[in-house]
Amino acid sequence: QLQLVESGGDLVQPGGSLRLSCAASGSLLDYFLDYYAIGWFRQAPGKEREGISCINYSGSRTNYVYADSVKGRFTISRDKVKKMVYLQMDSLKPEDTAVYFCAADSTPPPGICSLDQGRYRFWGQGTQVTVSS
Repeated sequence: QLQLVESGGDLVQPGGSLRLSCAASGSLLDYFLDYYAIGWFRQAPGKEREGISCINYSGSRTNYVYADSVKGRFTISRDKVKKMVYLQMDSLKPEDTAVYFCAADSTPPPGICSLDQGRYRFWGQGTQVTVSS
């Protein structure tokens, strides 16, 4: 199995930055970054959970996907040695307030990763991000 734990959520002012971390552990850890797609999702109060970014390897290529709502402001990255995935969030807005989740898709589609949350088998518990003055 694979366990995911998010951290880094906090209260931040509009225009500020945060970096979220996703740490993996478990018997499937070796597949975590090499074969799985890793996604970041968020759920704001009263709203459905939405996919905002994902990352995966396809051959020798690393693929990145961003939702339009975060494109140009958020950056997903990973550290293979530390088995970590990060979400750097800049120029934060009040509408970015949500619980943020990382998740792993153990059977990613060929090529680029997907933000379809139904594909993601493993989920963390989430970390709260609040953007407010």
